[in-house]
Amino acid sequence: MGVQENGNNMKYERMGSDAAEDEIVLTNILRHKKTAEEGVIVNNINSNTRKYVFACAILASLNSVLLGYDVGVMSGAIIFIQEDLKISEVQEEVLVGILSIVSLLGSLAGGRTSDAIGRKWTIALAAVVFQSGAAIMSLAPSFQILMIGRLLAGIGIGFGVMIAPVYIAEISPSITRGSLTSFPEIFVNLGILLGYISNYAFSGFPVHVNWRIMLGVGILPSVFIGFALFIIPESPRWLVMQNRVQEARSVLSKTYDSEREVEDRLAEIQAAAGIANAEKYEAKAVWHEILNPTPAVRRMLITGCGIQCFQQVTGIDATVYYSPTIFKDAGIKGNTELLAATVAVGFTKTMFILIAIFLIDKLGRKPLLFISTIGMTFCLFCLSFTLTFLGDGQGGIVLAILLVCANVAFFSVGMGPVCWVLSSEIFPLRLRAQASGLGAVASRVSSGLVCMSFLSVSRAITVGGTFFVFFMASVLSVAFVHKCVPETKGKSLEQIEMLFQNEGEWRRGEVEMRDAERLVHKQ
Repeated sequence: MGVQENGNNMKYERMGSDAAEDEIVLTNILRHKKTAEEGVIVNNINSNTRKYVFACAILASLNSVLLGYDVGVMSGAIIFIQEDLKISEVQEEVLVGILSIVSLLGSLAGGRTSDAIGRKWTIALAAVVFQSGAAIMSLAPSFQILMIGRLLAGIGIGFGVMIAPVYIAEISPSITRGSLTSFPEIFVNLGILLGYISNYAFSGFPVHVNWRIMLGVGILPSVFIGFALFIIPESPRWLVMQNRVQEARSVLSKTYDSEREVEDRLAEIQAAAGIANAEKYEAKAVWHEILNPTPAVRRMLITGCGIQCFQQVTGIDATVYYSPTIFKDAGIKGNTELLAATVAVGFTKTMFILIAIFLIDKLGRKPLLFISTIGMTFCLFCLSFTLTFLGDGQGGIVLAILLVCANVAFFSVGMGPVCWVLSSEIFPLRLRAQASGLGAVASRVSSGLVCMSFLSVSRAITVGGTFFVFFMASVLSVAFVHKCVPETKGKSLEQIEMLFQNEGEWRRGEVEMRDAERLVHKQ
């Protein structure tokens, strides 16, 4: 196989000699090695770039605190809401699960909104809508008004969970994109922990006051989001889509140290956006391509939406929302003890997501997913067994707490952060916002259905039986990761798009890399 170069494009032709193929493979290896070494030098020269991108990723992820806090705080607040407003079990399920269902409206609208007003201002819109809902919930005199606030909060969360990973993926260099795109998941877990702590801290107040304080505290992050808007830039890829190339170049110059690399990335983005050949995608054309996908786009949608569904059907949101119910079934008595046990779950979830951040760009996406799904499968089976056969005893209580903590730990190491990283980086630029929104819809619908049925299913087949269902879903998730998820570590967003052009491309790429390494050793 021979190579012809024309500018930045490479064309491959079949040559008649294996030796010629070996020579070209070796040449490409050396070229890539040289490029990598140059990248290391650049990274060592200036740490300001890394600090700037790091700060942007943190600030863009603040919306995720809102989602996490709502999930965590509602698990405890619902105990006191039920007592204060005298709601039924069905109303409790609806109140908990409706947020995930309604958030699909925000996720669906978020793609088009972010293409229209930009990624940055969609982050702002998400915060405003959520905070309006949170204020209404904290002041609600009845279940009906509480539901109105819940609906608004859900729409805001839908915007937030869709746009933050997309924004961070589009602004981050390839070498750090995985860890930085995981930041929203870190902040979700931080929010869950803060929600659990809030439940425990305010549980001693009168019943008609404590849950209102718990929900009202969730308004505070909006202050920091307001400050963030004065610091973070607009996505360079969105700017290119708007033909604001000079502004995009200015943003890229802050995220890359090398002027040459800035121009290379800008050229890649322009090509992906279709500016080079004057292509222009309208919203209808984008949705037509998603609804009538090419084989490559179909594979992207299966991977992106599938991993989002498996993230939720394995029961993580139900575990977090209903952890007091789970521990009560295990034998813990008293609200204070139940809420204290949930703090341990939140702390574990937050600590292990930090481990994932350090590993995702070193170990890779797919190995972390295998570790996560296999570990969760084991924990869910053991938890089902414990709740069914060892409940009410002291040993059963301790084992149930340990298994719930282990389950969320394995989730946080892989399925939690990696699924958002994948869904934000596998789609081509012209489809990224809407397709990522579709993935977020898959996640939120799955979460809502699980959360809205958890209590009813548990009553029908017991809590232990429900976790056996989650175990079976987790077994399927292992097979899905093996079959449908490619490794995207270290590749630019444009290179990842090429992985899906031919079925099994990532597998062939891994084989070619192993052959190339053997060739280097021979030489």
